[in-house]
Amino acid sequence: MEKRSLQLVHNKFGALELSFGWLFAIIAGIVIIFIAIYISSKLIGSSQETISAETGKEINILLNPLETSFESTQTTSITIPTETRINNICDDTGTFGRQGIKLDQKSFGKWVSTNTMVYINNKYLFSESIIEGKRFYLFSKPFNFPFKIADLIYMTSSAKTYCFVDAPYEVISDISNLNQSNILFENCSNKTVNICFNNGNCAVNVNLNSRTVKKDKSTVYFSGLGEDTNALMYAAIFSDKANYECQVTRLLLRLKELSSLYKEKIISLQGIGCTDSLSGRLNELENLISNSTTSRNLDEIAMKAAKVEETNNGGVCMVC
Repeated sequence: MEKRSLQLVHNKFGALELSFGWLFAIIAGIVIIFIAIYISSKLIGSSQETISAETGKEINILLNPLETSFESTQTTSITIPTETRINNICDDTGTFGRQGIKLDQKSFGKWVSTNTMVYINNKYLFSESIIEGKRFYLFSKPFNFPFKIADLIYMTSSAKTYCFVDAPYEVISDISNLNQSNILFENCSNKTVNICFNNGNCAVNVNLNSRTVKKDKSTVYFSGLGEDTNALMYAAIFSDKANYECQVTRLLLRLKELSSLYKEKIISLQGIGCTDSLSGRLNELENLISNSTTSRNLDEIAMKAAKVEETNNGGVCMVC
């Protein structure tokens, strides 16, 4: 009797034939392996989403100590174990806009992009739209225009070194006190991002007379009152144009809302005998912001803000 225990036989042409059982087992095995790979990739993606969200929240927590007093500058650093891309997302819609942070991290040598974003309503983070590395430096300065609007936070990566060329004394004093190793004032080279003041041919060119910063073939404007002029200057230096303009819009929207609140405060103070000498100035400031919230109009807005400050300081009852 012929034995049929063999599953693999030769046909008359010498080719190999597979029984149905063997063929089914191979197909089933391929399907199982595919499903296992698919589930594993989904689990890795889900895990990456969780890590991204948790790290984003940790960054938000670390930003809180950078809240400053009226005169101080604060500095800190963040170290992340995995090579990370921080996506700085600015949204200027709504009443105040919002600050978004999205992280992409390297996994098995490849960048894993996630859709998880952490949004913060009361932070203003100035940086390139995407910065990459493991260690990130941050410092902050208060921005008064004329009353305190917010703390401006600047973020850079240790992977990129900045070198200030012929910077004025107040800038050197301001920045050197931060003790950030990726900021230099000498030994500039073609490996550093060179920042020139008023002259030179650098990656970033600052003109203190016109209050402009030229970078990546784009020009943005900065302004302020007194020492606070430097606050937006640093913002323009360390940001790209899209991020800078969006954050400036958010700051001006906040200034407009604060002006409205101070007008309400004036009404309440009139009940205790204070005269209203400030509402007109605040109205002018609000109207100007309503017509433009780009950096190009900052000097004009700064002049109106200076008038508000002057009128407030000269009044019997100071409002702000």
